[in-house]
Amino acid sequence: MFAYPDINPEVFNPKEVYEAKLLIAYFLNQIKRPCTPSQLLEIATGEGIIDYFLYTQAVKEMLDSGTLICEEKEGVEQYILSKAGADGAESFKNLVPRSVRDRILACGLRLFAKLKNESSVKAGIEECKEGCMVKCSVEDNGIELMELKLFAPDREQAEHIKKRMTADTAELYSRIMDYALCAGEDPL
Repeated sequence: MFAYPDINPEVFNPKEVYEAKLLIAYFLNQIKRPCTPSQLLEIATGEGIIDYFLYTQAVKEMLDSGTLICEEKEGVEQYILSKAGADGAESFKNLVPRSVRDRILACGLRLFAKLKNESSVKAGIEECKEGCMVKCSVEDNGIELMELKLFAPDREQAEHIKKRMTADTAELYSRIMDYALCAGEDPL
């Protein structure tokens, strides 16, 4: 039995610290944005791309060598790649299989999309005399795109409605706009 069930031994995951360092540097170089330590940890280890212990050793060595820099911005620690780290990531990226590089990049993009969605959607449940009101609002770049209130006869249904509304807000908004614009049909 394999010791790490989340890590598939058939996939060429990093086995050496230098591979983990190259993969982390490659990821940060590709996304061109800072990452909090917890975000980078989740991206690198959450889907079993890099073993946790290998990851911690790689990050420590990168911080010690200056290829990875930890800065505090607005009270939040963030990792950024130094120029030397970016140069190394570009020069040596082929030492890590493309499939693994693609996996870490896809994992990171999914996490950032999820975080953006969570920050742009606000949802809540208010108890009222007859049941509950589920409220959902969607913002984008400071503009409120939608505010929706739905009645639910009890808390259980309200929780279900809230979960469905926040699961894929882009789809919800799109369907409401399609209906509101009648998708090319005249409602009268």
